[in-house]
Amino acid sequence: MRKLGIAFLAGLVACSPSSTNAQDARPLRPDAPRLIVAISVDQLSADLFDEYRPHFTGGLKRLAAGTAYRNGYQSHAATETCPGHSTLLTGKRPATNGIVANTWLDQNAPRTDKTIYCAEDEKVSGSTSRAYTVSPAHLNAQTLGDRLKAVSPASRNVAVGGKDRSAVMMGGRNVDQRWYRQGNGFATDLKDAGVPRSVTLTNQAVAAVLGQPRPALEPPALCAPKAREYVLSPSLTVGNGRMDRAAGDFSGFTRSPEFDGATLALAAALAQEMALGRGQATDVLSISLAATDYVGHAYGSGGMEMCLQMLALDRELGDFLAQLDRSGVDYAVVLSADHGGMDIPERLRDKGIVGAARADAGLEPGEFGKLLAPQIGQSGNILRGFGIGGDIWVDQSVPAAQRPAVLRAAKERYAAHPQVYAAFTRDEIMAVPMPAGPVDKWTVIQRVRASFDPTRSGDLIVVLKQYISPIAAPSSGYAATHGSPWDYDRRVPILFWRKGSRPVASDQPVETIDIMPTLAAMIGLAVQPDSIDGKCLPAVGVACPR
Repeated sequence: MRKLGIAFLAGLVACSPSSTNAQDARPLRPDAPRLIVAISVDQLSADLFDEYRPHFTGGLKRLAAGTAYRNGYQSHAATETCPGHSTLLTGKRPATNGIVANTWLDQNAPRTDKTIYCAEDEKVSGSTSRAYTVSPAHLNAQTLGDRLKAVSPASRNVAVGGKDRSAVMMGGRNVDQRWYRQGNGFATDLKDAGVPRSVTLTNQAVAAVLGQPRPALEPPALCAPKAREYVLSPSLTVGNGRMDRAAGDFSGFTRSPEFDGATLALAAALAQEMALGRGQATDVLSISLAATDYVGHAYGSGGMEMCLQMLALDRELGDFLAQLDRSGVDYAVVLSADHGGMDIPERLRDKGIVGAARADAGLEPGEFGKLLAPQIGQSGNILRGFGIGGDIWVDQSVPAAQRPAVLRAAKERYAAHPQVYAAFTRDEIMAVPMPAGPVDKWTVIQRVRASFDPTRSGDLIVVLKQYISPIAAPSSGYAATHGSPWDYDRRVPILFWRKGSRPVASDQPVETIDIMPTLAAMIGLAVQPDSIDGKCLPAVGVACPR
């Protein structure tokens, strides 16, 4: 496979280091790494990691040679980008950190648009859930960087992401720099942080690359058996794509390894310009890579496109780690994911999963609500939601006295549908204690409870059966998805690596909420156990507090 042009961006934008954090700084423990690099690969399921692991030769191979948990879990049911990223560096599940979905409904919101985006501040005048002000306002938790800066002001906390919500949820509130894709480049919500030269040059370099067409990638032999076309609609065929794009096609850019290359290039350049890890205090650099998610949504996870993406991601991460090596910084890395993903059902059926199917469009809340309305003497839509399955709300127009009857009828009708596993009411979910014990043994309602906040979640949670895709009608960029409580969406790799660490390969089920307390122990940051849901993982080689 040929090298992608974006891979040399970091060399173009590398800047002379600015002043370090040496003033009034000291490490929390003498042997602490001076830089923590936390990487999330959006939609990197453990299934994908297991499949391609024998073929990795670059960054993923190196990280897998550290402490590798192949059975990491985003333990909750709301396996979406915002909830998943909210667990990685807070040590808290969505039920306790408040990030229960990418969007939720607040029918009492003081604006016409009642949809709330997870990383917005809806109190800003004139904002909507699509034209919003990026903010961590809804995150009810401290990130590793927040906690570190509270006791070590000289430490820097920097976040770079392919999506605003991922950068916000990993960085938190007290960040020195936060950059994420907005429009055709990288932008920030921080008003007083200034624009580093590396950001300006990265945006210029991305514009230059985007201005040229990208030829089709040459697939290696490994990818050839996956090159089978699936016609999903008269205008949509997936499975044999080689990621060529026309000049100026930014959507095509994001659905390719170029996008991850740009994100890593910016992260590397910021690390150099800000001299991260070169002082006495430990710094935190969080990076969220979004291309795997865009590829998974557009083409599914089992075709030529994902094969090209996985091998390129491995190479791009190798380039990034090599640049950190050249800096001489003592750094430690953790890599995980916000969720996994389900492949297109058409390909799953060919693999022998006979029950794989696309959901009945009639399960959409608006359609379902219209059928229920006459039963209670109402007309129009009495249910609201954001797709097939997941959170369902009873519309505010339904009189309070009739709401219990609506919920009972909706629950019964949903549960009777052959594609629905279960429908749980708010009261049923809240009656379940917060789950504990082996995460791989949790019941479905326990998984739902782990991402349920009664102030934000729906009145009813509808769970589709395994391998039922909530995408009834695939379209360009949206052929496959995630968001279920099933393990193909929950199970993700968790990899810890530091130079000189001994290799540990573990099948032990652990949670992504265990990442933050493990990193905290590594750098000597005290965390009260009752302030988080996760636990320190001693297999990583750190001295976990007793």
